[in-house]
Amino acid sequence: MYIPPAFRDDDITNIIATVKAARLASLVTATAEGLIATPLPMFLAEQEGEFGTLYAHVARANSQWKNPPVGEGMAIFMGPDAYITPSWYATKQETGKVVPTWNYIAIHAYGNVEFFDDDSRLLDVITRLTNVHERERANPWAVDDAPADFIKSQLKGIVGLRMPISRFDSKRKMSQNRSAADRAGVIEGLAASENANDRAAAKFVPEW
Repeated sequence: MYIPPAFRDDDITNIIATVKAARLASLVTATAEGLIATPLPMFLAEQEGEFGTLYAHVARANSQWKNPPVGEGMAIFMGPDAYITPSWYATKQETGKVVPTWNYIAIHAYGNVEFFDDDSRLLDVITRLTNVHERERANPWAVDDAPADFIKSQLKGIVGLRMPISRFDSKRKMSQNRSAADRAGVIEGLAASENANDRAAAKFVPEW
């Protein structure tokens, strides 16, 4: 990923927060058959390894797990993003020398991918993944709410994956290269948007 210095974010706290907040990632592997990508909900085991370890599962019918990865895999996580109109910039009124752009946060996590189909490990993965997304609900559903034999049969249809993270590429493009006046206009414009994703992006534009 191309990352100009103004947009590079090496703050591990920011990186982990974006990874954990992302509801869906894309796992990309290079194989002898070419590139394969699968959208997946993933969870991060922060205490496993220097940068943590990612877990998820794919459908057993998915060819990605059957084709051995060549080199490391890459998991792509996206944070808030938004279209930025030049109309929000103070510079528009001053010089008119402005163009549209897109603000976004993107994290690329790299690591060797391991696929597995051991029932006990699969059950652990789906339980932990379910808990991540159910814990904020008023009445959270748990895997053991379903009959054990039913869950066992469902496990036969999936394959687990584990990816210890070796490094991150992190890009936080949030108008850091604009003047304070331009950034203030971006924040005001995004915050007033009817689009919830725009309003979320507004919170990441620095005011200084």
